[in-house]
Amino acid sequence: MDSSYIMVDYNMAPDVFKRVIMTKKLIDSGKYRSVNEALIQTKLSRTAFYKYKNHIFSCSDNISDNIATLAFTLDDVTGILSEILSVFAKKEISVLTINQNIPVNGVANMTISLRLKYNSEGMEKIMSDLKKINGVNKVDLLAMA
Repeated sequence: MDSSYIMVDYNMAPDVFKRVIMTKKLIDSGKYRSVNEALIQTKLSRTAFYKYKNHIFSCSDNISDNIATLAFTLDDVTGILSEILSVFAKKEISVLTINQNIPVNGVANMTISLRLKYNSEGMEKIMSDLKKINGVNKVDLLAMA
């Protein structure tokens, strides 16, 4: 199997995955003051939530208009951000936000939020292309909405 991502119909997903999605929606709604309050509402354990929260995502009905947030671990190399942005430009992906920390010991952490509206490639291909850039040590999908 070449892909590390799968898409599963909500009705076929295990109950714990559904509860993770519900909990994330409750937290995002701002109606609950803490993660614990949302977990009580969805009857999900903290352990299960934190185990899956960065790996279970709800896709919108309009997949071509998704917003994704990627986390990078980068070497402190001149021009690396330019190369990353070039990948997005070639794929007609809109960059919404960039947050980059100051490099410590030659390594910097960065997050980028993207709008995938005009892109027909899958997230796996995009991430694969980004990982090929010299100095990109790690790319993780943090969220997709």
